[in-house]
Amino acid sequence: MGPLWGAPLPAWAAGSAGSPCCLSCASPSGTTASAWPPCWSSAWAPSSISSAGDPLASCSTCGSIWVLPFPSQVVYNRVGKCGSRTVVLLLRILSEKHGFNLVTSDIHNKTRLTKNEQMELIKNISTAEQPYLFTRHVHFLNFSRFGGDQPVYINIIRDPVNRFLSNYFFRRFGDWRGEQNHMIRTPSMRQEERYLDINECILENYPECSNPRLFYIIPYFCGQHPRCREPGEWALERAKLNVNENFLLVGILEELEDVLLLLERFLPHYFKGVLSIYKDPEHRKLGNMTVTVKKTVPSPEAVQILYQRMRYEYEFYHYVKEQFHLLKRKFGLKSHVSRPPLRPQFFIPTPLETEEPIDDEEQDDEKWLEDIYKR
Repeated sequence: MGPLWGAPLPAWAAGSAGSPCCLSCASPSGTTASAWPPCWSSAWAPSSISSAGDPLASCSTCGSIWVLPFPSQVVYNRVGKCGSRTVVLLLRILSEKHGFNLVTSDIHNKTRLTKNEQMELIKNISTAEQPYLFTRHVHFLNFSRFGGDQPVYINIIRDPVNRFLSNYFFRRFGDWRGEQNHMIRTPSMRQEERYLDINECILENYPECSNPRLFYIIPYFCGQHPRCREPGEWALERAKLNVNENFLLVGILEELEDVLLLLERFLPHYFKGVLSIYKDPEHRKLGNMTVTVKKTVPSPEAVQILYQRMRYEYEFYHYVKEQFHLLKRKFGLKSHVSRPPLRPQFFIPTPLETEEPIDDEEQDDEKWLEDIYKR
């Protein structure tokens, strides 16, 4: 994950001196793997860097540790129903603790922007007090296209079918916060639509349960180009490219604890102490209030139909998952994975014949992760 080694680094990685540092974790200044600056394993970097003018070229023979400077501009263009409400709760606490500027948005249903809207949003983000972390449901924005400095991007995704089901029932019935307060989610929704059986929606090919509505995750990484909204190879490959070139980390919700561990390592000025907050009983109570209610399980036939309709989403999901696991192994992280009880065996989609299944790592039983995963 993060910038491609051998390609020019984005502006945030250039540092005040124009290039990142190259030093050992046991440096004279006392830098350690858990302190800032974070130590980046030299295993990430090739023995030689071929791109001319690469800011890392002077460090290519260091043989110890890459250290990138503290980025002051971070964007979390959060994917819907992928645990983002939990992460935002954590960020509110962390912003007060560490003193960074958490910039949020009241706009939750506009992810695709016109050119003028992109320019206006990029201007507003870029002029925010630094260091900032901006978060909003919005498809990837190319700051450099409009003359701005490209920020650090982070994001989290989840199993596409489970994300779709969580959204399907959340739109209709909300979460435990609304349940306890007797709030009606989406009041304008007609009753026949609210209680539409999920199997009927899928098997009868209702718009909500078919493409292009099911093509949801990839556009968050592909960007604002009109073709990013068309299910196909073009959008898929562009999304992969952006993950490699513009995202410091794309995590997997099913392994949220490991995502937080890596964020704490990579962005300590923002995420230091996040895991202890995440595990705190009081925070868990708040987190449980965002669990979607009244979810039911579709038939195996309906799930397999969904999987075929979402084949590009799954190819992207498996790609991100594989990269995330590679990153974890490089940092020696033990997996923290759990399979929630609402996900029976047939919920795990059978890979397409052209794909190689990715081996699941050993799973730990952690109730809090199960609760998070239900969102």
